[in-house]
Amino acid sequence: MVRSLSQWTKTLSFPARISPNRNSKECNVNVHPITPPALPRKNNQTPSPTPNVPITEISQIIYPDPESEKAIMGSLVFCIHHKQGCKWSDELRKLKAHLNACKHDTDPCPNKCGSQIPRVMMTDHLTFTCNQRRANCEYCNTEFSGQGLEDHTGTCNQEPVYCEAKCGARILRGRMSIHRVKDCAKRLRRCPHCSREFSADTLAAHGATCSRSPLPCPQRCDTGPIPRADIETHLRDECKALAIPCTFKEAGCRFKGPRNLLESHLEANTASHLSLMVSLAGRQGQQIQMLKGAVAKLSTNYTGTLLWKVTDWSAKMVEAKTKDGLELVSPPFYTSQYGYKLQASMFLNGNGPGEGTHVSVYIKVLPGDYDALLKWPFSHSITFTLFEQGTLHSGGQGGVAESFVPDPSWTNFQRPSQEPDSLGFGFPKFISHEMLSRRSFIKDDTVFLRVKVDPSKIVAV
Repeated sequence: MVRSLSQWTKTLSFPARISPNRNSKECNVNVHPITPPALPRKNNQTPSPTPNVPITEISQIIYPDPESEKAIMGSLVFCIHHKQGCKWSDELRKLKAHLNACKHDTDPCPNKCGSQIPRVMMTDHLTFTCNQRRANCEYCNTEFSGQGLEDHTGTCNQEPVYCEAKCGARILRGRMSIHRVKDCAKRLRRCPHCSREFSADTLAAHGATCSRSPLPCPQRCDTGPIPRADIETHLRDECKALAIPCTFKEAGCRFKGPRNLLESHLEANTASHLSLMVSLAGRQGQQIQMLKGAVAKLSTNYTGTLLWKVTDWSAKMVEAKTKDGLELVSPPFYTSQYGYKLQASMFLNGNGPGEGTHVSVYIKVLPGDYDALLKWPFSHSITFTLFEQGTLHSGGQGGVAESFVPDPSWTNFQRPSQEPDSLGFGFPKFISHEMLSRRSFIKDDTVFLRVKVDPSKIVAV
């Protein structure tokens, strides 16, 4: 574009060192057009428009004398586009010619889009931004104007895009609807057996565990496909091909055959099954005895002190008076974990000299597990204490106590055989029946007898 004189001289910047005004750093030359004198007109006549001022007169207005013109036109100026990056500077008279070639100066778009574009950006404008440019879509190769291409972008059916269901596939936009229905791994599909919906990529995994999925019988019987959830019931109650063990399998019967043969087997082998059950009962009895022994061992007292609680005292006393020699025995206990095994006994109606008038108490030594390691005869002090109940709150613990130290010559305290003496050693007249009824030894029909081995005289192994 060729600028007129008034356009490129409207505002100019001069360097201070070459400006006509030596005292200022910058001199702005502004052009102020002078209105020519008005022409005479008649009354009520609209004034005619001001005629255009010829360029020669504008030049005379800017340069009132040749010296000023020469000084101004010879001044060094920068390009009016120096802020945009143009490095040109020269005399003012050459500015017009420079602007006609300056790459930062604007030209109208040759496509007539109406834009004024700097020459340096014209190529990019014509290629990318001009709404009148002609360009082809890179996907469908259809030609569009610039605005048409922008409208077409994002809607082209040939453009590959990622599936909206996020299956990871890139599909042509025009085939996306078909892909979502037929090919997408994330499309919803209904299980044909249980009618629940799953994504296509998980339906196969569901089919391997679906409770309603039909399966053949594992025993290959004549029954048709069976839902997975009903297989176990079918095998237990219905399958004719399943080999079933005999009802007396635990007793030792080894029969195993189809369900229809089991009933005839049971009828034909009644005697053998009875014999197997008798043998099983015997083995179970032995196991029960072993378990009882283990339980008794776990509950055995290893502290050297037995607190014997005798309940139902009245009934037992009546029974003792009607039966001669009725003896109550306590649970066995040990003097220590690997010590002597002892057991207390009681005659409620007395024994020997105390029969009929006293309660007799005795201690006996039983065969123990560690007798071979212990010192014999047994020589620990033993104390029997019958507690008077209800005396703990008064700060004491009343009762009757008797103790003794075994004599090494007594046979009762030698190492016991597997069949120990039926009677131990103790006190035939431990406490009288009269004292029992007079004091509070019996409460809630219960008495408490403590048998204590003195731990200071335990024989070390």
